Amino acid sequence: MTNKLTIMGFLALAFTGCSSSAPQTVQNPNANQAPQRNEKMQSVVSHTTENQPPPAGNSSNTGTGTKTKWTQSGNPIETKEFDAEIAQAVKAQKAKPTDAAANSALADAYFKRGFALTEARQYASALGDFRRVLKYDPKNEEAKGWIDQIISIYNSINKEYPKEGEEPPPLPFKKES
Repeated sequence: MTNKLTIMGFLALAFTGCSSSAPQTVQNPNANQAPQRNEKMQSVVSHTTENQPPPAGNSSNTGTGTKTKWTQSGNPIETKEFDAEIAQAVKAQKAKPTDAAANSALADAYFKRGFALTEARQYASALGDFRRVLKYDPKNEEAKGWIDQIISIYNSINKEYPKEGEEPPPLPFKKES
Protein backbone atom coordinates (compact mmCIF):
# COMPACT_ATOMS: atom_id res chain seq x y z
CA MET A 1 0.00 0.00 0.00
CA THR A 2 2.86 2.38 0.77
CA ASN A 3 4.28 1.53 -2.62
CA LYS A 4 1.05 2.65 -4.30
CA LEU A 5 0.99 5.84 -2.24
CA THR A 6 4.59 6.61 -3.10
CA ILE A 7 3.95 6.12 -6.80
CA MET A 8 0.73 8.19 -6.64
CA GLY A 9 2.57 10.97 -4.81
CA PHE A 10 5.40 10.95 -7.32
CA LEU A 11 2.94 11.14 -10.24
CA ALA A 12 1.05 13.99 -8.55
CA LEU A 13 4.30 15.93 -8.08
CA ALA A 14 5.34 15.29 -11.69
CA PHE A 15 1.93 16.36 -12.99
CA THR A 16 1.92 19.50 -10.87
CA GLY A 17 5.46 20.37 -11.88
CA CYS A 18 4.72 19.90 -15.57
CA SER A 19 1.52 21.92 -15.54
CA SER A 20 3.08 24.84 -13.68
CA SER A 21 5.99 25.08 -16.13
CA ALA A 22 3.81 25.45 -19.20
CA PRO A 23 5.37 27.77 -21.75
CA GLN A 24 4.27 31.33 -21.41
CA THR A 25 3.91 33.61 -24.37
CA VAL A 26 5.59 36.95 -24.28
CA GLN A 27 3.68 39.72 -25.94
CA ASN A 28 5.68 41.87 -28.36
CA PRO A 29 4.56 45.47 -27.88
CA ASN A 30 5.23 46.15 -31.59
CA ALA A 31 3.50 43.00 -32.86
CA ASN A 32 0.52 44.85 -34.31
CA GLN A 33 2.64 47.49 -36.03
CA ALA A 34 3.95 47.08 -39.56
CA PRO A 35 7.76 46.99 -39.82
CA GLN A 36 9.26 50.41 -40.42
CA ARG A 37 11.28 50.48 -43.64
CA ASN A 38 12.62 53.55 -45.31
CA GLU A 39 14.07 51.97 -48.44
CA LYS A 40 11.96 51.16 -51.45
CA MET A 41 11.57 47.45 -52.21
CA GLN A 42 13.01 46.60 -55.60
CA SER A 43 13.38 43.57 -57.76
CA VAL A 44 17.00 43.14 -58.79
CA VAL A 45 18.17 41.01 -61.67
CA SER A 46 21.94 41.08 -61.61
CA HIS A 47 24.29 39.97 -64.32
CA THR A 48 21.67 39.57 -67.02
CA THR A 49 20.59 41.58 -69.99
CA GLU A 50 16.90 41.07 -69.22
CA ASN A 51 16.10 44.76 -68.67
CA GLN A 52 18.51 46.12 -71.26
CA PRO A 53 17.62 46.97 -74.84
CA PRO A 54 19.02 44.60 -77.45
CA PRO A 55 22.12 45.84 -79.27
CA ALA A 56 21.34 47.66 -82.49
CA GLY A 57 21.56 45.45 -85.56
CA ASN A 58 22.46 42.31 -83.63
CA SER A 59 19.66 40.03 -82.54
CA SER A 60 20.61 37.64 -79.75
CA ASN A 61 18.17 35.01 -80.98
CA THR A 62 18.04 34.25 -84.66
CA GLY A 63 14.89 32.18 -84.31
CA THR A 64 16.69 29.13 -85.72
CA GLY A 65 18.04 27.99 -82.35
CA THR A 66 21.61 28.78 -83.36
CA LYS A 67 23.70 30.96 -81.12
CA THR A 68 24.99 34.28 -82.33
CA LYS A 69 28.61 35.35 -82.01
CA TRP A 70 29.62 36.89 -78.70
CA THR A 71 30.39 40.60 -78.55
CA GLN A 72 32.31 42.66 -76.04
CA SER A 73 29.91 44.60 -73.84
CA GLY A 74 29.42 45.90 -70.32
CA ASN A 75 30.41 49.03 -68.47
CA PRO A 76 33.96 50.36 -68.78
CA ILE A 77 35.74 50.43 -65.43
CA GLU A 78 39.11 51.69 -64.26
CA THR A 79 41.40 48.65 -64.10
CA LYS A 80 44.71 50.49 -63.62
CA GLU A 81 45.22 49.20 -60.05
CA PHE A 82 44.31 45.63 -61.05
CA ASP A 83 46.62 45.84 -64.09
CA ALA A 84 49.52 47.07 -61.92
CA GLU A 85 48.98 44.24 -59.42
CA ILE A 86 48.90 41.71 -62.28
CA ALA A 87 52.08 43.16 -63.85
CA GLN A 88 53.90 42.95 -60.51
CA ALA A 89 52.68 39.38 -59.93
CA VAL A 90 53.70 38.36 -63.49
CA LYS A 91 57.19 39.73 -62.86
CA ALA A 92 57.50 37.80 -59.57
CA GLN A 93 56.13 34.63 -61.16
CA LYS A 94 58.56 34.81 -64.09
CA ALA A 95 61.46 35.18 -61.65
CA LYS A 96 60.35 32.03 -59.79
CA PRO A 97 58.03 30.01 -62.06
CA THR A 98 57.84 27.03 -59.71
CA ASP A 99 57.21 29.08 -56.57
CA ALA A 100 53.73 28.26 -55.24
CA ALA A 101 53.39 31.65 -53.53
CA ALA A 102 54.21 33.52 -56.77
CA ASN A 103 51.69 31.43 -58.72
CA SER A 104 49.07 31.97 -56.02
CA ALA A 105 49.66 35.75 -56.00
CA LEU A 106 49.28 35.89 -59.79
CA ALA A 107 46.09 33.80 -59.66
CA ASP A 108 44.73 36.10 -56.94
CA ALA A 109 45.50 39.22 -58.99
CA TYR A 110 43.71 37.82 -62.03
CA PHE A 111 40.77 36.77 -59.83
CA LYS A 112 40.35 40.27 -58.41
CA ARG A 113 40.24 41.84 -61.85
CA GLY A 114 37.97 39.09 -63.19
CA PHE A 115 35.53 39.66 -60.34
CA ALA A 116 35.50 43.44 -60.95
CA LEU A 117 34.92 42.85 -64.67
CA THR A 118 32.06 40.47 -63.88
CA GLU A 119 30.42 43.13 -61.73
CA ALA A 120 30.78 45.55 -64.68
CA ARG A 121 29.15 42.92 -66.95
CA GLN A 122 32.29 42.62 -69.10
CA TYR A 123 31.81 38.86 -69.20
CA ALA A 124 34.11 38.09 -72.14
CA SER A 125 37.07 39.78 -70.46
CA ALA A 126 36.22 38.34 -67.06
CA LEU A 127 36.07 34.85 -68.55
CA GLY A 128 39.67 35.26 -69.74
CA ASP A 129 40.83 36.34 -66.27
CA PHE A 130 39.10 33.43 -64.54
CA ARG A 131 40.67 31.03 -67.04
CA ARG A 132 44.09 32.56 -66.25
CA VAL A 133 43.39 31.97 -62.55
CA LEU A 134 43.06 28.25 -63.29
CA LYS A 135 46.33 28.30 -65.23
CA TYR A 136 48.18 29.35 -62.06
CA ASP A 137 45.87 27.73 -59.49
CA PRO A 138 44.12 24.72 -61.13
CA LYS A 139 42.24 23.83 -57.92
CA ASN A 140 40.56 27.23 -57.51
CA GLU A 141 36.89 26.26 -57.13
CA GLU A 142 35.70 29.86 -57.01
CA ALA A 143 37.17 30.62 -60.44
CA LYS A 144 35.64 27.41 -61.82
CA GLY A 145 32.27 28.51 -60.45
CA TRP A 146 32.55 31.95 -62.08
CA ILE A 147 33.50 30.39 -65.41
CA ASP A 148 30.40 28.18 -65.23
CA GLN A 149 28.26 31.18 -64.25
CA ILE A 150 29.50 33.31 -67.16
CA ILE A 151 29.00 30.48 -69.63
CA SER A 152 25.46 30.01 -68.33
CA ILE A 153 24.82 33.75 -68.84
CA TYR A 154 25.93 33.44 -72.47
CA ASN A 155 23.76 30.34 -72.90
CA SER A 156 20.73 32.09 -71.38
CA ILE A 157 20.95 34.89 -73.96
CA ASN A 158 21.64 32.39 -76.76
CA LYS A 159 25.13 33.64 -77.57
CA GLU A 160 28.37 31.79 -77.99
CA TYR A 161 30.97 32.51 -75.35
CA PRO A 162 34.60 33.30 -76.22
CA LYS A 163 36.78 30.27 -76.71
CA GLU A 164 39.95 30.09 -74.65
CA GLY A 165 42.42 32.62 -76.05
CA GLU A 166 39.67 34.68 -77.78
CA GLU A 167 38.85 36.76 -74.70
CA PRO A 168 39.27 40.51 -75.27
CA PRO A 169 41.03 42.92 -72.90
CA PRO A 170 38.80 45.03 -70.63
CA LEU A 171 36.91 47.89 -72.25
CA PRO A 172 38.92 51.14 -72.26
CA PHE A 173 38.01 53.51 -69.46
CA LYS A 174 37.72 57.22 -70.14
CA LYS A 175 37.62 59.66 -67.27
CA GLU A 176 34.74 62.10 -67.41
CA SER A 177 35.75 65.74 -67.43
